[in-house]
Amino acid sequence: MAAPADTAPGSQEEAKTEPINDAELALEGINMLLNNGFRESDELFRTYRNHSPLMSFGASFVSFLNAMMTFEEEKMQMASEDLKATEKLCEAENAGVLKTLKNKIKRSGDAHRSGAAALDRLQRQIIIADCQVYLAVLSFIKQELSSYIKGGWTLRKAWKMYNKCYSDITHLQEGSRIRASGQPSPSRSASFDRSRQSRSPSPGRSPSQKADPVSPEALDRLKGSVSFGYGLFHLCISMVPPHLLKIVNLLGFPGDRLQGLSALTCASESKDMKAPLATLALLWYHTVVQPFFALDGTDTRGGLEEAKSILQKREAVYPNSSLFRFFKGRVQRLECQISSALTSFHDALNLASDQREIQHVCLYEIGWCSMIELDYRGAFRAFERLRRESRWSQCYYAYLTGVCQGATGDLQGAVSVFKDVLRLFKRRTNQIELFSMKRAEKLRSSSLTKDLCVLSVIEILYLWKALANCSAETLQAMTRGNSAAGTFAPLQGVEDASCAGLKYLLLGAINKCLHNVKDAVQYFQLAASDEVGRLSNSYVQPYSCYELGCVLVSNPEASLAFECCLSVGKGKTLMIQAKEDYAGYDFENRLHVRIHSALASIKAGAQP
Repeated sequence: MAAPADTAPGSQEEAKTEPINDAELALEGINMLLNNGFRESDELFRTYRNHSPLMSFGASFVSFLNAMMTFEEEKMQMASEDLKATEKLCEAENAGVLKTLKNKIKRSGDAHRSGAAALDRLQRQIIIADCQVYLAVLSFIKQELSSYIKGGWTLRKAWKMYNKCYSDITHLQEGSRIRASGQPSPSRSASFDRSRQSRSPSPGRSPSQKADPVSPEALDRLKGSVSFGYGLFHLCISMVPPHLLKIVNLLGFPGDRLQGLSALTCASESKDMKAPLATLALLWYHTVVQPFFALDGTDTRGGLEEAKSILQKREAVYPNSSLFRFFKGRVQRLECQISSALTSFHDALNLASDQREIQHVCLYEIGWCSMIELDYRGAFRAFERLRRESRWSQCYYAYLTGVCQGATGDLQGAVSVFKDVLRLFKRRTNQIELFSMKRAEKLRSSSLTKDLCVLSVIEILYLWKALANCSAETLQAMTRGNSAAGTFAPLQGVEDASCAGLKYLLLGAINKCLHNVKDAVQYFQLAASDEVGRLSNSYVQPYSCYELGCVLVSNPEASLAFECCLSVGKGKTLMIQAKEDYAGYDFENRLHVRIHSALASIKAGAQP
């Protein structure tokens, strides 16, 4: 394989004539991208773009990633055009390959080419499905009804192609293993071979001629290629809120989380260009999604061992990757090693000097780690920069900036920022922005206090499941204060009646983290019975019922210690009550996913 440096950028003719292994070159390009060589990767793929559909897809993927990292309209349009061009190339070559294949077989009966062409055709179908998924994502970003309908239809077509290719490749692998072992082919593989031959008739081939078997290595790479999209579909659909899941399943989408994880693991261990992307997807699931939604029914530490194992295996391949350093920081944060996490996030920030959006992701985590340590000034600096630079959700970042600024004691500056939140609020369908707007509207009054701002910081830590990342000393400081350290107990200082239920919910959550089961149960009961603050804090009662249910199920002795009527059965009932008796509150879908996972864990015999 010729090194990319041997070819001058843009010298398309030379790229066409050089004999290269496009699968190896594509993998090299993605590895280059993940090692902070974004520009070099883009240059490599564009240099070889016309060499093969695989390299064309690599160029389109880098274009798509660039669009997703910037959200700039021009780059999103360019990515859409690049993906459509790759899709058309694959469709045209599919038709051309079939015609050429038939002609060659008629002339020479070249069976080996038949096997190679079958793999080429599968590769192109996978690329078409990949392009359709990314085009659907670009459609969803527009947030228009027509775009949602178009994107949903495109995803459905992509899933059908993934499913068909996954099945075909699996059958080919089974046939290859059987031939290698010398066993007779089972009826399923034989029927598949016959159906494949019937779709590609070969008039010039004698009955005794059989296609030479393709190499197991080529099949394994192709299995890895399709497993990335196939696995992501299963994984993402499995995380759809339960009340929408039946509708999604009716549209033909599956949702098997274990199958999705298995397919992504297969993809990450392959030699396909999407192997590094599958690895990132697994890290994202284990360190971001699983702990946030409590998908395994446990607290925030689920999946940590898997994530640490992945990072250890890939450390030598990506020594200077800002993304892998970022995920290392996520693991450290979930292990409550906040100081080490901050070091990792700062390292990732410096490594991503040319990648603004990766820098923003790192700044976001730096802000969160600072809040976890109650370092309001450090959090303010990180969120203030995000508010100025990021295009993702300035409304949300402005709210985080305001509460951290108020928590430092700068109440006048905080009120000014809260007014900006209302101005920046644009997406009424976005739960996070809607929540930020409602909170900012309440806090921008002249009666704003430092205690209320700190209460709002702790509320954010609770809603984003970050209280479990706080040290015992920090949690105790929130409730009792520490005069030696110069801290005060903000939750005890809030006297606003409309915040009483919220205060009790947070005190219950803090005591739950401190394993003070008795206090946690009492506070959750007080929060669940609060009616005064229901209008301003609509989520408090359903979340309190859920939390109380989790405590009772996880600690059966708690029911015996406090009230004879409380039991594990009562805990399940409270979870179901939280799901069915309340509606229209903030972050409803988020709670439904957690309740669904907790009940599933109880049914399986685990503790939530």
